[in-house]
Amino acid sequence: MVSDSELKVVVVGLGYIGLPTAAVIARTGAKVLGLDVSAHVVETVNSGKVHIEEVDLDGLVSGVVARGYLRASTEIEPADVFVIAVPTPFADDHAPNIGYVLRAATTIATVLKAGDVVILESTSPVGTTEKVRDLLAQLRPDLKVPGRTGESADVAIAYCPERVLPGRILVELIDNDRVIGGITPRCARKALQFYRRFVRGACVTTTSRAAEMTKLTENAFRDVNIAFANELSRVADTMDVDVWEVIRLANRHPRVNILSPGPGVGGHCIAVDPWFLVHADPANTPLIRTAREVNDAKIDYVVDRAEAMVAANPGLRVACLGLAFKANIDDFRESPALKVATALAQRFGDRLCVVEPYTNALPAAFDGTGARLADIDTAIETCGIMIVLVDHDVFKSVPVDERGDKIVYDTRGIWPDQPRSIPREPMRLAG
Repeated sequence: MVSDSELKVVVVGLGYIGLPTAAVIARTGAKVLGLDVSAHVVETVNSGKVHIEEVDLDGLVSGVVARGYLRASTEIEPADVFVIAVPTPFADDHAPNIGYVLRAATTIATVLKAGDVVILESTSPVGTTEKVRDLLAQLRPDLKVPGRTGESADVAIAYCPERVLPGRILVELIDNDRVIGGITPRCARKALQFYRRFVRGACVTTTSRAAEMTKLTENAFRDVNIAFANELSRVADTMDVDVWEVIRLANRHPRVNILSPGPGVGGHCIAVDPWFLVHADPANTPLIRTAREVNDAKIDYVVDRAEAMVAANPGLRVACLGLAFKANIDDFRESPALKVATALAQRFGDRLCVVEPYTNALPAAFDGTGARLADIDTAIETCGIMIVLVDHDVFKSVPVDERGDKIVYDTRGIWPDQPRSIPREPMRLAG
């Protein structure tokens, strides 16, 4: 592979993973082109700015753009390495949609040449990398693709899923171990050489199918464990026991590590990826399916309890704290907090104010409801009911003397010192 200063890389998709990945690669001195269908995204990046919230990303992008290492475009160009980082959503029946991946491969095919490396990073159903290979073979019959010829292939095709935590993406892109799955061992080695340019963590090679299933397995594992915590929280409510205390005490056991419950599970990974396994083998995934159903049902459970609490206190304004799917980010994808707040806004209208420090405007789902965006200080001053949906640091910082007289439904357990004279479990208020 060519030297860092001569390497040309195209990253297809400049979203929450693609843009940080492109910037990190550009920092090594490679010439990186970020490809995106959005003219607004392209214009933003080329001006040295960012369209997503991520720690230190703005400074990094500004620097690599200013030095000429990163630029963005809506048009593909030839390169040495192509990294696909586009969405893989699912349909209403939870069937995975790899259409964006295949469209990206179709675009890459127009400029692909012998010696190039194509790497899929998008979380994908098992076998997707092989479908990319087959599509490239169909579109470019002049090139020998791996696994389709007995001779040495002209191009290398591999799968390497991201495994980063929003809020720590730039750190974890470098420090986390990577699983690199090649269509052939030679493909895996070629991709390994590329990742070694910017990854300090261990890079382990395997097959593309094993790497694809590894990513799905990681998120299904987390989903199952969160489902246990969410189910436990409902049982604790029935038993009139503080679930946070139960978990704290149970985790003192040397072999027990229960996760924290919440209003559901969100994000484009944990709330989506397990369905890829269920869809591929429904007969052998009852546990994974049940975990998904438990976590999705927790959203409706929280809505029901919150509605009962608000309805039982008609003279009080209500603050929903948070819309993001996790703390300290601006990502609302599959967010249970957003779904809960939207449901409450549709029923209680202008009684509701929403506190979300990572947005300047409420999402379109709130249009016409009368709900309004407010800061935390305004919410404390004007609202008698507070529903904690996201554990943003700014919410954790509210001391008990500012909220001690509030009716609180804390779905994240960030205020364990909330006075019990006003119960945190709202069903008791209604009864």
